[in-house]
Amino acid sequence: MSSSSAFNEEKGGSSSVGEPEYGHDPASGGIFSSDYKRHDDLKEMLDSNKDSLKLEAMKRIVAMIARGKNASDLFPAVVKNVACKNIEVKKLVYVYLVRYAEEQQDLALLSISTFQRGLKDPNQLIRASALRVLSSIRVTIIVPIMMLAIKEAASDMSPYVRKTAAHAIPKLYSLDPEQKDQLIEVIEKLLADKTTLVAGSVVMAFEEVCPERIDLIHKNYRKLCNLLIDVEEWGQVVIINMLTRYARTQFLNPNINESLLEEGGGADKTFYGSDEDEDEDEEEKEKKAEAAAMAKRKPYVMDPDHRLLLRNTKPLLQSRNAAVVMAVAQLYFHLAPKAEVGVIAKALVRLLRSHSEVQYVVLQNVATMTIKRRGMFEPYLKSFYIRSTDPTQIKILKLEVLTNLANETNISTILREFQTYIKSMDKDFVAATIQAIGRCATNIGEVRDTCLNGLVQLLSNRDELVVAESVVVIKKLLQMQPEKHSDIIKHMAKLTDNIQVPMARASILWLIGEYCEHVPKIAPDVLRKMAKSFTNEEDIVKLQILNLAAKLYLTNSKQTKLLTQYVLNLAKYDQNYDIRDRARFIRQLIVPTEKSGALSKYAKKLFLALKPAPVLESPFKDRDHFQLGSLSHLLNAKAGGYQELPDWPESAPDASVRNVEVPEWTKCSSREKRKEKKVEKPFYSDSEGESGPTESADSESDSASGSESGSEGSGSASESEESGGVSVSEEEEEEEEEEKKTKKRELKKAVQESESEQSSEEEDRKHERKMKQQKSDSESESDEEEESESESSQSESDDSESEAEVRKKKKAAESKPPSKPAKRETTKEKKEMSLLDLDDFEPAPSPQVTPVNNLFSNSLVTDLEGLSLSEAVLLPATITPSSVLKSYELLHRITGEGLSVEYCFSRQPFSPDANMVAVQMQFTNSSASDTKSLHMEDVKLQSGMRVKEFPEIESLPAGETATAVMGIDFCDSTQAANFQLCTHTRKFFVSIQPPVGELMRPVFLTENEFKKEQGQLMGMNEITEKLTLDAKCRNEHAIVQRVTTAANLSRVPCGSDKECRFAGRTVTSGSLVLVTVATREEGAAQLTINCEKMVIGTMLVKDILLALTQ
Repeated sequence: MSSSSAFNEEKGGSSSVGEPEYGHDPASGGIFSSDYKRHDDLKEMLDSNKDSLKLEAMKRIVAMIARGKNASDLFPAVVKNVACKNIEVKKLVYVYLVRYAEEQQDLALLSISTFQRGLKDPNQLIRASALRVLSSIRVTIIVPIMMLAIKEAASDMSPYVRKTAAHAIPKLYSLDPEQKDQLIEVIEKLLADKTTLVAGSVVMAFEEVCPERIDLIHKNYRKLCNLLIDVEEWGQVVIINMLTRYARTQFLNPNINESLLEEGGGADKTFYGSDEDEDEDEEEKEKKAEAAAMAKRKPYVMDPDHRLLLRNTKPLLQSRNAAVVMAVAQLYFHLAPKAEVGVIAKALVRLLRSHSEVQYVVLQNVATMTIKRRGMFEPYLKSFYIRSTDPTQIKILKLEVLTNLANETNISTILREFQTYIKSMDKDFVAATIQAIGRCATNIGEVRDTCLNGLVQLLSNRDELVVAESVVVIKKLLQMQPEKHSDIIKHMAKLTDNIQVPMARASILWLIGEYCEHVPKIAPDVLRKMAKSFTNEEDIVKLQILNLAAKLYLTNSKQTKLLTQYVLNLAKYDQNYDIRDRARFIRQLIVPTEKSGALSKYAKKLFLALKPAPVLESPFKDRDHFQLGSLSHLLNAKAGGYQELPDWPESAPDASVRNVEVPEWTKCSSREKRKEKKVEKPFYSDSEGESGPTESADSESDSASGSESGSEGSGSASESEESGGVSVSEEEEEEEEEEKKTKKRELKKAVQESESEQSSEEEDRKHERKMKQQKSDSESESDEEEESESESSQSESDDSESEAEVRKKKKAAESKPPSKPAKRETTKEKKEMSLLDLDDFEPAPSPQVTPVNNLFSNSLVTDLEGLSLSEAVLLPATITPSSVLKSYELLHRITGEGLSVEYCFSRQPFSPDANMVAVQMQFTNSSASDTKSLHMEDVKLQSGMRVKEFPEIESLPAGETATAVMGIDFCDSTQAANFQLCTHTRKFFVSIQPPVGELMRPVFLTENEFKKEQGQLMGMNEITEKLTLDAKCRNEHAIVQRVTTAANLSRVPCGSDKECRFAGRTVTSGSLVLVTVATREEGAAQLTINCEKMVIGTMLVKDILLALTQ
């Protein structure tokens, strides 16, 4: 007996009635029993003093719960161990309690003090578990304790505990909705949390408790957008859905001008071209009025925060989680401009390779999208072809998508597909295919006859269901052109003997009755046959027999009078009351008696009225009023908890509500304040001898705002390094000042007035940039980190500069970098620098500085004396020659009525403001008359961008060309600057959009400095791509030429002939951009870009890859 029982125990079986019953699940290990004694063993183990036994017992109990066994009778024994000191046991006890606390509330309440102690435990997992158990006890009496615990957990040091607090909020709200106000305070606090772990959970709590409180999101909007990429997947889904609703309330519709623009395109030609057409009808005049209204309407400019959301969600289209991809797709569909929505198509098509459940949801949404945005899925038509292994529901949805995508160009391939589908064994699918053919025929007139002929051929199919469905579809198609197809109606009349499907028989009878004048001989015979079988027909067929009898009685009473009376008498005693009712109604209407009213006169008009052809529409046509991806959209009915997608506002709400004020203590420490004062000194002082302390190889080539951002960031260099840097730069500056004093006296009178103006302008601009920098600091934390990195790199390089610095400075001056060493030079030197810059432009924007040209060239010669250029690698100039510069068309001569405008990025420093990119514009007057008063108006810019307008061109004679230079601060983004180009008679809407390579200026670095800076820009700031170089781009000279053409960078000396290095800084923020092209054998190469701003790095990689591979 013992051996057999041991064997049975091993196998997981049961030897006799008295022994415990073991589970057969291999996961159970044969240890579980439904017998009461087995639970006694577990209780003993839980009561023992050994932690190992307790742990074993808890593992078994949790495994029991996992298998779906009831372990609630162990609650008293388990709950005692909540105070156990062993952390592993305690964790499992909490897992058990979360499961059973709601069922065993009284016993759980006895241990509530232990849970409260658990909230103070040093282990974060125990604190979180205690809160989870506490919130699982659904008893209103402990609501105050739960509220207190949630408030404490919301301030916990551990993000995991704060996340658990966010999870507890909806539980408490469902238990006691009166706590809403207090819970909103906790949600507001948690929304300000900067950790990715908490973000998704608190937004979920926000959606559950107070989704209407949009004001709580304002201050956290940008932070949520920036954190989104790092939040866990389900958190991403919740945040994206919430931000979709938020964006619909806060931003303008990006497609608001779409319909007007389409009409305006055609209306413009009539508006300007054909004034002599006097006899235009009213519709054309209305179109003109709309076009004029559109011209007056301000062009739509997307809110930068709207763009931020679209930009930060786009990478998530590559997520492995189908729900995240679907969430981003619905966000783009509901929020993005029409031109940008197409990016989601590829991601959604990728999801079609997933499980059938995912396919079903994705195809439902694709079917809705294809109705409004057909074009974006047309390239992926073949992805929607049906496989024989697809489930029926997937097949029908793919058919729906194919039908929506059908147009004149692809209809032939789609119909060929449909022909194959009709041979399928799946009858529901075949019926759906025939309906799809019918919809294609109604939507595309060119193939209507082809489809009809194909469907008529199907009438001879052996399968009755196929024939029946074909009849129903043919009936709908014949309504469009019945007079052409009387042969088909005759052919269908013959089928009444064979077809037994009620809907098909009813359709044939309706057709014969409706178009009885086309088949006058056949119709009465069909009625005769139907009268014979009337009593055996289905109700739907009987109703159509009555209709046929009535119509024939009205058109051919001689032949059908008796038949009609016979049918009406049969119907009078039918079991179905609808048929009896219809028979009485028809009798009174068509057989006039003394009692019949005035209606009988109009019987013919009632029965034989022209009926509009049915419109075969997609069942998904009106589904887009539900938010895509939601359960309501899937069911096409409003589900519980669904929140309507708000309509776009008519006018943009205040965008400043999303600005976040940076607390004073975060702005700068006392040491940084001292540093900042030193930096600002030369800007606000006119004395000639003063100098700034931050001169170094890096800061020299930095723009004013870049260095200021550095001083505002967290400096990491020691004060001794700073003081070393100060003494070196001060000595050099004193020597230079002595040399220049004599030259300065000569020109003091000539330039005195312009100097004072320039310095006041510089002060204003400095203050403006400082305000803008603080604003950008508060907008994104990542910028702060970047600035602190650049500051640390600057201060570290201070001590390394000495003799090499002077040489580098002169070299930089010779190669004319667009940056200015403005920090330490006096106003006069700044003036000289601007003169050199202006020489490079054809027009001279400010005549007041022309007298200084001669002086500067002399001082430049003295500065360059003794300069050795022994290193050949230092020769390439940082400014690309104008012959390489690419021109872009701003205004075509036809659109501009003879005026054409081209622009190029001249890559010269823009003297009025170093933070601006210089844009050189060439105006050509091809018309017969002079163009006067060329100027700019109504500049539309994204937040933070600025424009310095070009001086007005008073007159441009016919056939002549003029050039002008304007400056644009693009704020380190590729957003377009939109403005109106005005003449004395016309205004033209134009926009200038910079390639990313034009948003930077060259900076000179030595090889060591380059490596040092590159070392600080690793990780997420480094992007590496492998490529195969173009055949013409295999030598060093070609690589350098192509890279410098694509981006405004300077060459960095390099000891290896296998590498080319380039460096630059972004014009606005001074963020460092380092490019390395390492060549391998057979044209293989590796491109590495290190950039403080990851977005710029990503865009630059694409441009340089394109330049090197084409």
